[in-house]
Amino acid sequence: MSEVVRLTFVSHGMTDAMAAGRFPTDEPVNPLGRRQIGELEPSALGPVDRALCGPESRTQQTAELLGLRPVVESALADLDCGRWRGSSLGEVSPEEMTIWLTDPARAPHGGESVVDLVSRVGAWMDTLATERARVVAVTHPAVVRAAVLVALNAPAKSFWRIDVAPASRTVLHCRGHAWTLRV
Repeated sequence: MSEVVRLTFVSHGMTDAMAAGRFPTDEPVNPLGRRQIGELEPSALGPVDRALCGPESRTQQTAELLGLRPVVESALADLDCGRWRGSSLGEVSPEEMTIWLTDPARAPHGGESVVDLVSRVGAWMDTLATERARVVAVTHPAVVRAAVLVALNAPAKSFWRIDVAPASRTVLHCRGHAWTLRV
């Protein structure tokens, strides 16, 4: 089958929350993040038919720094960490952190579970599967992890075993109804 869609995910640049080990709020990229984005060659994205980004300022800023004119897509929003938003890792009880890291169906922070995130991202990817387009989606490491799990049909428990660096790109292709990961 011929390629239907090429979906290039770009993870936003470093933020102060990432650097400090805090759960994110709606913060912009920091100076290191701007440098990281500047090092990502726009030509590495290839031709772009559609540019999308999550609703948070860090994704919009990353897209703009890449010279893209993105449309905000709510399905590309970061994992909702509920009442942990803005907290450091040390402020979360070890019991709750263990639950969150070992049971992808649970969300002890009152936000979104990993299973729910994977479902949301997978449903959005399904809407792209019949397009003939080159799509760039500027989003969050958690969303990229979820997309990789969808492409590989991997279990949600593998979510934390995928490392997505700031200002990195991940390319997926859809041929027919099957997503593939290009490494």
